[in-house]
Amino acid sequence: MKQIFILLLFLSTFANCNSQSCETLPKSFVSYESALQLINQSKFEFTDKVNTSKSSWLSEAKFFSCDNKTGFFTIKTIENDVYVHQNLPIELWNEFKAASSFGQYYSQHIRNKFRLKLN
Repeated sequence: MKQIFILLLFLSTFANCNSQSCETLPKSFVSYESALQLINQSKFEFTDKVNTSKSSWLSEAKFFSCDNKTGFFTIKTIENDVYVHQNLPIELWNEFKAASSFGQYYSQHIRNKFRLKLN
């Protein structure tokens, strides 16, 4: 029994080491890959995703926020290209989710804006 408790304690500690608070995320990143890794390992106040099955372009779209005001917006295309946007207002996220065309909304309101800051 003592060995099981020690193992559970170790696993819990190890799991907590791999995640971080979203408030400690850097303001700029070395690469898109490192940004995605840090975003996926962080605990956010608010996370959301949208069903992209109606899209002929997207396979995944997610939003991560520390303050419920702005956040990281990630999309994955059906060709497996991944895009990361930073400081996207939650209002735009909600409009994106409700858009009749994700691609058209993205092109008009998000693309080339809210760029991820790289070092």
